[in-house]
This record gives sequence, structure tokens and C-alpha cells, in this order.
Amino acid sequence: PEGRHVFANLTVQENLILGAATRRDADGIARDLETYLDMFPILRERFKQSGGSLSGGEQQMLAVVRALMSGPKLLMLDEPSLGLAPIAIDTIYGLIRTLKEAGRTILLVEENTSHVHDLADRVYLLDNGQFVWQGSASELDLHEEIVETYLGG
Repeated sequence: PEGRHVFANLTVQENLILGAATRRDADGIARDLETYLDMFPILRERFKQSGGSLSGGEQQMLAVVRALMSGPKLLMLDEPSLGLAPIAIDTIYGLIRTLKEAGRTILLVEENTSHVHDLADRVYLLDNGQFVWQGSASELDLHEEIVETYLGG
């Protein structure tokens, strides 16, 4: 979902375990939980805190890791930087970069293109629901008119 949507009254631990609710492999859940807590130590530090007491960036990180706990083949993120302070945006894109480097497949919808450019393997530009361009991020740099028109220079 767009926005953070953490369970504010549940702890970080409870939010993460809830993310794995459809899984039946207890050993795999425990292994994934440790992996993600190692990747994102702030969540380990806040493990017993309520989700609602976290900063906006920490809540967004919790929401992403909660989604990962379900064991998806594809992680879809809809504007993960929406409403976050610049420092939190950097944190979220650091998380996304870490996931990408770990081999996770990610579909990212984002209007804030400054953070996405060097992260994306493929770029698809839409204008009112219509594709206007697609290609690699490096190919996009060769199309100044598209960059100027759709991405603000």
C-alpha cells in the first residue's frame, strides 16, 4: 500500500511476525527475521517498541521488511519516499539498494526520480497512464527532451 501502514499498537517484532502470517516454515521465518534484522539493525534496536512510536523513515523500513517476511518473489513499492523527511528518504533508498544488491526483484513506482535513477535497471515513464518511454537509466540520459519534459531537467 502507498504510505507506511504499520500496526501502530503492535511492536516491531509483532509487525514483522505478522508479515509472515501466510508462511508455514517456522525455521525459514526465524532465519529471514534474523537476516533482515542483521541487514537493518535499527529494527533490532527498536524490536520491543510499538510501531507507532517509530519515526516516519523507521515505519517505512518496518513496512518494507514486514512485506519481505511474507517471502515474496517480487517486492512492489508504491512511492516509498512519500511524506518523508530528506534524511528518511536517504535511509529508505539505502534499504532498497541493499535489497537490490542482495538479489531481490523490486518493482518501484516513484515520482521522486532523483533517488531512483542510479538504482533502476529499467525505467518506464508514464503520462496519464500511457507509456511515453522505456529503457535503461543510462539510455534515459541520452534523451534530453524526455528528461526535461517529464523529469524536470
